[in-house]
Amino acid sequence: MMLKVIGPRMKNCAGTGRRTFLSAGSLGFAFGGSGWTLPDLLRAEEKAGLSGSRKAVINIHLDGGPPQLETIDPKPDAPREIRGEFGPVQTSIPGLQISELMPRVAAAAQDFVFVRTLVGSDGRHHAFQCQSGFPETELAALGGRPAMGCTLSRLMGSPDDVVPAFVDLMQGRPLVRNSARPGFLGPSYQPFRPDLSGMFRRQLEPGMVNELKRLGTDQTVSLTLNASLSQTRLNNRRELLQGLDQIRRQVDASGMMDAMDRFQQQAVGILTSGEFARAMDLSQEDPEVVSRYTAPATGRGVQSATSEGPDCVRKFLLARRLVEAGVRCVSVSISDFDTHSANFSRMQNLVPIVDHGLAVLVEDLKQRGLLDDVTVVAWGEFGRTPRINDKNGGRDHWPRVGPALLAGGGMKTGQVIGVTDRIAGAPVSRPVHYKDVFATLYRNMGIDARQVTIDDPQGRPQYLLDDGQPLAELV
Repeated sequence: MMLKVIGPRMKNCAGTGRRTFLSAGSLGFAFGGSGWTLPDLLRAEEKAGLSGSRKAVINIHLDGGPPQLETIDPKPDAPREIRGEFGPVQTSIPGLQISELMPRVAAAAQDFVFVRTLVGSDGRHHAFQCQSGFPETELAALGGRPAMGCTLSRLMGSPDDVVPAFVDLMQGRPLVRNSARPGFLGPSYQPFRPDLSGMFRRQLEPGMVNELKRLGTDQTVSLTLNASLSQTRLNNRRELLQGLDQIRRQVDASGMMDAMDRFQQQAVGILTSGEFARAMDLSQEDPEVVSRYTAPATGRGVQSATSEGPDCVRKFLLARRLVEAGVRCVSVSISDFDTHSANFSRMQNLVPIVDHGLAVLVEDLKQRGLLDDVTVVAWGEFGRTPRINDKNGGRDHWPRVGPALLAGGGMKTGQVIGVTDRIAGAPVSRPVHYKDVFATLYRNMGIDARQVTIDDPQGRPQYLLDDGQPLAELV
């Protein structure tokens, strides 16, 4: 479902000329079944003191699959063909070492949770499992499972919101593969997806170029109200459409017309408030803060054609500004960790950028009093092979185990969860499934994902998660 507000060519916040265009999810609430109903959820939220809170999730996808040995699980005693070229660095947590490529996170380790035993990857090269916890084949006949942000739009969004509940800032592979999709919730709950191409360069692999072309231009949005379209005119148009749709609504058994009404109401609020557009406009941020969110150029390693540079850290700044404006979930991607070749020179360039970004984001959230409310997760679709391939000096896909970092959300940070074997190839203790992480994220939002249900298109209640438990160590 889509509302387009079309007028003369205008500039979006990135300076990109295009016709103004809005694509948003209508925020309906009918759900039930054997789990909690919406009134149950709202009462629980109010009882927990979450009503009107700033609870939010920033979901950072390390596009391509990050290598565990070059991030948070170095194995200095392993043979060279396993441990690679980099050594460990001591963190601020006694006895905990991570890669020397992450000195800033190491210094701020008390604010992070290091999950070394992420399991359950379906081995697919996209971000969908990092968006939902499920493989893409789950409930495929009904449209598939929804991304967490789309679910939060369904549960926690409102037509009166002046910002969307879910904003997808992912580029590259996650954008092409439409990883942050609404699944069986339908297009009414798709994320707001701003066009970042004028702000951040991310060259696509040749095989993905045609995939993106087939998506067309409607997967990105520009949220600037046409200057010739006043709020009164927009309201009058909405009232006219509602009146014309009255007869159709009476015979509509799907509820789509009611969804359109709610969609139009939210679209009016978002467009006329300008809150979202302001949050996306980095020219309104303190230049000193913008500078902090730019990683220093180290001159080390090699930046691959599909990898981003030091300015990509500003995506984290956009995420902070969006949650500060009231967005419940923001997805971000950093590319490119798909290191089948030249793993060490590429990671020497890219991992310090991510290290800088994560440390600055968490520090900024803490300084602004947001860290207890905002949960940050950084992870990928799988880990990478312990053994370096002989041909290209790379690490290949390794779904058996991968790394993840968590911060904020009121969790007990400053700890490591899970132990891998001597080559970081398999869990020895405390495997953590993607669904366990999502159960934790939902819990931090005040939602018990094993109790709350939403109806699928056939009217059957589906639990937000069918498996997984919040990480007990973090409570």
